[in-house]
Amino acid sequence: MNRRGVALLSASHVVDDFYQGAVPALLPFLVLERHYTYAAIAGLTLAATVLSSVTQPLFGWWTDRRPRQWMIPAGLSTAAVGVALVGLSPTYLVTWLVIALSGLGVAAFHPEAARAARQAAGESNRGMSVFALGGNVGFALGSLVTTPVLLAFGVRGTVLLVAPALAMALFLVARLRTVLEGRTGQQRRQTMPSGTDDWPAFLRLTGVVVVRSIVFFGITSFLAVYFIHQLGTSEAVGGAALTVFLVAGGVGTLLGGWLADRRGRLASIRIGLALSVPALAGVVLVGNELAALALVAVTGVALFMPFSVFVMLGQDYLPNRIGTASGVTVGLAVTVGGLFSPVLGWLADTTSLRLTLAVLIALPAIALLVSCSMHDPAAQRLARVAH
Repeated sequence: MNRRGVALLSASHVVDDFYQGAVPALLPFLVLERHYTYAAIAGLTLAATVLSSVTQPLFGWWTDRRPRQWMIPAGLSTAAVGVALVGLSPTYLVTWLVIALSGLGVAAFHPEAARAARQAAGESNRGMSVFALGGNVGFALGSLVTTPVLLAFGVRGTVLLVAPALAMALFLVARLRTVLEGRTGQQRRQTMPSGTDDWPAFLRLTGVVVVRSIVFFGITSFLAVYFIHQLGTSEAVGGAALTVFLVAGGVGTLLGGWLADRRGRLASIRIGLALSVPALAGVVLVGNELAALALVAVTGVALFMPFSVFVMLGQDYLPNRIGTASGVTVGLAVTVGGLFSPVLGWLADTTSLRLTLAVLIALPAIALLVSCSMHDPAAQRLARVAH
């Protein structure tokens, strides 16, 4: 594993996804200062998320024709410029367009960055899990930093948020190629997957990613409300439950990579999915808020364990289309899962939150069954070498 390469790409992932996290933090200020309606805000969310995720496989397909490392600094710079221009936008249409521009920058960054992260990590799932964790940290920092900046300067303060991307982009332009490939005459050995593309296996993996994404969006959408209305906690405790879930998810991301290196990628996926079933069932069944919080933490760890492993396994299934595989597993499949959130909302409105969360319990079990038909190309390669 090229530790410097993994560290640099993880840091760039922090900066890039900082701007994804900044957009939700912007929305309340746009309502207050510009009097946007909730429908208008929903349109901005659509521009930032769905458009970004849907275009990620297209950027991946483009980079499959020829790797384009320049898209890493260019993508995060575009994401930053889009967010920065929100404060200067005179109309809603312009605001929508610049937020869409930011989303496209995020989309351009991820497939090529995931390819470079694989180049740096080699066969180390732990290295890829560190890269994946960078995105989680960046998203959290986006909200954490944006709110006080806008409280101090108003929406026009978004122009200040471009600074992290400018610094990181300049550093990437100066150092990325050398860190990944070594100095001239001292080239690093490249460890990238090879072989024939296995589309049936990749489609099964995509199905598992979609199902896991439905569970993730369901939990993030309704967990805080469930604590408040079903367990009778305060709003602070409801918000804390969601924070516990996401923080535990960061731990789970690292744990999943560590476990995959020791027991295999499929073991990491299956253990995470299997553990999430009783953990989520416990959240629904217990009536004590402390016990529920503990089970929320277990659910977060379990549900995030397969996250970085999905990316590497997808790249192994499509070794000749690594950009496409990365774009689908990181972007498109996750968004497709999010599109089921309105269905879950309808179910909660017509029945109850408890029943809605209970329905989610079955989904990891379904994904676990699908994973039983999957194979690990890396394990097969090692077996052939051993013989």
